Amino acid sequence: MADPDEEPRVAQKGPYKVELLATYRYAWCRCGLSKMQPWCDGSHTATKTGITPLVWTQDKDQIAFLCGCKRSGKKPFCDSTHKTL
Repeated sequence: MADPDEEPRVAQKGPYKVELLATYRYAWCRCGLSKMQPWCDGSHTATKTGITPLVWTQDKDQIAFLCGCKRSGKKPFCDSTHKTL
């Protein structure tokens, strides 16, 4: 479980435009430490934050904007929260 006092690192103040493919399994970085943003590269395992990736299987092909600030209310998708940071 993530420490409620631990905030994820802002990877970038803006979304990542990505092409998502139907039936693919994705792991979106929630901690902000990955060197492969917006995707998880396992960097969270070197910390004690307990922040783990959000994993999902995409249901349809689509171009999407994934959150870069890690604070969206619609994770993993951008909801423009970065504009308030």
